[in-house]
Amino acid sequence: MKTTRSSNLSAGLRTTALLGGLTGLLVVIGGAVGGAAGALGFLMMALVMNLGVFWFSDKIALKMSRAEPLAESDAPQIYAMTRRLVEKAQIPMPDLYVIPQSQPNAFATGRNPQNSSVAVTAGIVQLLSESELEGVIAHELAHIKNRDTLTQAVAASIGGAITYIGYMLMWFGGDDDSPLGMVGGLALALLAPIAATIIQLAISRQREYSADATGAAFCGNPESLASALLRLEQGAEAIPMQVNQATEAMYIVKPFSGGGMASLFSTHPPIEERVRRLRQMRPTLA
Repeated sequence: MKTTRSSNLSAGLRTTALLGGLTGLLVVIGGAVGGAAGALGFLMMALVMNLGVFWFSDKIALKMSRAEPLAESDAPQIYAMTRRLVEKAQIPMPDLYVIPQSQPNAFATGRNPQNSSVAVTAGIVQLLSESELEGVIAHELAHIKNRDTLTQAVAASIGGAITYIGYMLMWFGGDDDSPLGMVGGLALALLAPIAATIIQLAISRQREYSADATGAAFCGNPESLASALLRLEQGAEAIPMQVNQATEAMYIVKPFSGGGMASLFSTHPPIEERVRRLRQMRPTLA
């Protein structure tokens, strides 16, 4: 009970910090565009966005990934293994979605365990064995159990919103001499890295390690998830997937590769280290 209460408080503080950061950033942009009136207008926009992001961040994340509801008749084995795992995890059954992409990948979202979803790509079902897929779903349920999904969904929604604001300013700015156009151009150059930084600060790599360990305990076989991670990494490299960069942190493995500046903002720990830690767990679960 004490652990659950602490987890709830931590998730609430992270979400509050993210929403407060969004409000402050929008007010700064509004002030740069239109002075005091612009700052007030963007403050009102931020308040509306905060409400929408908190209540609908999971829907936004699913929409951004083009996920569609997964019918039980189309995937009875996924429903069956998910029911087994949620019983062990002692959380409600999440809604299941499929992303019509060939790359093997998955993510979980939702503001709490009572309002959660797990989305898998069409490619992951074709690539992984049943035990490996069970390891992946267990990992995603661990994110739900650990209440990481609210922070992840809010961060993804904020990252996407910040980037779209840059495009909006450019669109309404008109020609290059317009102040809005200049601000929009600057936004496109600066806001995407800022959005990535916000996500990086909100979603620590440690949370992936924690979800790996918790998921391995749920399915009872760390090797299932370890093997799945190796195959997913290979699949992601072989089959690139275009996703909004703001949602990248939600996936179990990075959906696209990137070096240089992109690697600085990576929210995923190295697969090799994740696999090493999982394989060290085998004696403890034997």
